[in-house]
Amino acid sequence: MGSFINQPEFATTVEAITPSDTISSATNIGGAALYMGTAGDVKVIMQNKTAPPVNGLPGGPPTAADAVVFKNVPAGGFLPVIVDYVLATGTTATDILTIK
Repeated sequence: MGSFINQPEFATTVEAITPSDTISSATNIGGAALYMGTAGDVKVIMQNKTAPPVNGLPGGPPTAADAVVFKNVPAGGFLPVIVDYVLATGTTATDILTIK
């Protein structure tokens, strides 16, 4: 999973995920890479993304506007980014696993 201090070079947790347009603690996958079971687009919110500060106050939780779409992600491979949310709208790939 990369050369990061204090992180293993292998996955220790794998879970199936159902993409959701709900952005809450219940749908936050807590910073995971993704394995794509079938090819397609995947719309994600990157790890630790927050809404921008307003009037000097810290930003709040992210919104769908903070998401990015990775197009044509091939099946049987890893998406080498760390994400907190996988959104349903804009995601056409299926059989997605979280890898930590």
